Amino acid sequence: MAKTIRDAYGEALAAYGKDDPRVVVLDADVSGSTKSSIFGKVCPERFLNVGIAEANMTAMAAGLASVGKIPFVNTFAVFLTSIGLAPARVFGSYSQVPIKMVGAYGGLSDAFDGPSHHSLEDIAVMRALPNFEVFVPCDETQVRWLVKYAIDTPKPMYLRMSRDAFPDVYPADAPFEAGRGCIVRDGRDATVIACGLMVSNALAAASLLEREGISVRVVDMFCIKPIDRELIVRCAAETGAIVSAEEHNIIGGLGSAVAEVLAAENCRVPMAFAGVNDRHAECGPYEKLQEKYGLSAGAVAAKVKSVLACK
Repeated sequence: MAKTIRDAYGEALAAYGKDDPRVVVLDADVSGSTKSSIFGKVCPERFLNVGIAEANMTAMAAGLASVGKIPFVNTFAVFLTSIGLAPARVFGSYSQVPIKMVGAYGGLSDAFDGPSHHSLEDIAVMRALPNFEVFVPCDETQVRWLVKYAIDTPKPMYLRMSRDAFPDVYPADAPFEAGRGCIVRDGRDATVIACGLMVSNALAAASLLEREGISVRVVDMFCIKPIDRELIVRCAAETGAIVSAEEHNIIGGLGSAVAEVLAAENCRVPMAFAGVNDRHAECGPYEKLQEKYGLSAGAVAAKVKSVLACK
């Protein structure tokens, strides 16, 4: 069974960071949830629990980065990208200090804690900050690569993690590149461009549609910023229809980023958006929330049919 995304993150942080004295990890008193505690047990001298002080924590990370440290800042995504936003904007975006902001429990994955803890706007917030790179991994293999990339790359970043386990998409040795999406299933009739949890849901949707004779390409756009413009244009030309799929508000996230590319490149193809339709969700089991708010495989399949009707 696949590991939870948060466990994969904590283990990768400890594995890659334990022998690198530059790596410092900060947490806002939720390290048992973010799994940064795994690093803390291995390297307690480089682990800082700053308490419920998200803005101060992000500013502290900027100070550490300014003297050569590689700080990973951890708390729930909804609080990191709201309370922690002011120092992220000033130090990470404007001053280009290479802080690594890791938003745990992205999307609806903190299912039972409800709308106060759901994070459906974080991608929109962080991709709007100049100089930040934004990533949403879809499985354990991609998480491991992303942690190593964050350590090796001196840029400010936002890494969106999840509480839950996602199905394995990639083999353990799969290569990745920032700014490059991955075609994880080929198809000719339409393309679903997804990130995070929605990659596996899109693959399930493609399997459902295959039974009806509909061939769907699935792209994992794990790097939201910089986005793979070349691949988006290619998919539009080759399949003639695009669906974005994200565990996020349909406003401002991956779908908006894809639509911006299609408009700028004059790609005249129909597009639909699978995601949460500009509202807060309620409490409940994770799978049932996905079903209710348009994130299930069936919902993605329906969006594909809607764009095919417009071709």
